[in-house]
Amino acid sequence: MNHPSLGAVLMSVGAVVTVAGALMYVLPGPGLPVLLTGLAITAAGAAVRITGGR
Repeated sequence: MNHPSLGAVLMSVGAVVTVAGALMYVLPGPGLPVLLTGLAITAAGAAVRITGGR
Protein backbone atom coordinates (compact mmCIF):
# COMPACT_ATOMS: atom_id res chain seq x y z
CA MET A 1 0.00 0.00 0.00
CA ASN A 2 1.48 3.33 -1.00
CA HIS A 3 1.46 6.40 1.21
CA PRO A 4 -1.31 8.44 -0.47
CA SER A 5 -3.77 5.55 -0.28
CA LEU A 6 -2.76 4.89 3.34
CA GLY A 7 -3.56 8.54 4.04
CA ALA A 8 -6.95 8.17 2.38
CA VAL A 9 -7.72 5.09 4.49
CA LEU A 10 -6.68 6.91 7.67
CA MET A 11 -8.82 9.92 6.78
CA SER A 12 -11.81 7.66 6.07
CA VAL A 13 -11.42 5.81 9.36
CA GLY A 14 -10.93 9.12 11.16
CA ALA A 15 -14.12 10.50 9.66
CA VAL A 16 -16.12 7.46 10.82
CA VAL A 17 -14.63 7.66 14.32
CA THR A 18 -15.33 11.40 14.44
CA VAL A 19 -18.98 10.87 13.51
CA ALA A 20 -19.26 8.09 16.10
CA GLY A 21 -17.73 10.39 18.71
CA ALA A 22 -20.14 13.18 17.83
CA LEU A 23 -23.08 10.81 18.21
CA MET A 24 -21.77 9.55 21.54
CA TYR A 25 -21.24 13.14 22.67
CA VAL A 26 -24.94 13.82 22.15
CA LEU A 27 -26.05 10.44 23.49
CA PRO A 28 -24.81 9.03 26.80
CA GLY A 29 -21.33 7.66 26.34
CA PRO A 30 -17.63 8.56 26.18
CA GLY A 31 -18.07 11.02 23.32
CA LEU A 32 -15.31 13.59 23.81
CA PRO A 33 -12.32 11.17 23.84
CA VAL A 34 -13.68 9.33 20.79
CA LEU A 35 -14.33 12.62 19.00
CA LEU A 36 -10.80 13.87 19.69
CA THR A 37 -9.31 10.53 18.63
CA GLY A 38 -11.22 10.69 15.36
CA LEU A 39 -9.99 14.20 14.68
CA ALA A 40 -6.41 13.13 15.43
CA ILE A 41 -6.67 10.14 13.07
CA THR A 42 -8.10 12.37 10.34
CA ALA A 43 -5.27 14.89 10.79
CA ALA A 44 -2.67 12.10 10.70
CA GLY A 45 -4.21 10.74 7.50
CA ALA A 46 -4.13 14.17 5.91
CA ALA A 47 -0.48 14.59 6.90
CA VAL A 48 0.43 11.18 5.46
CA ARG A 49 -1.45 11.96 2.25
CA ILE A 50 0.19 15.38 1.85
CA THR A 51 3.73 14.25 2.62
CA GLY A 52 3.39 10.92 0.82
CA GLY A 53 2.76 12.56 -2.53
CA ARG A 54 6.26 13.97 -2.75
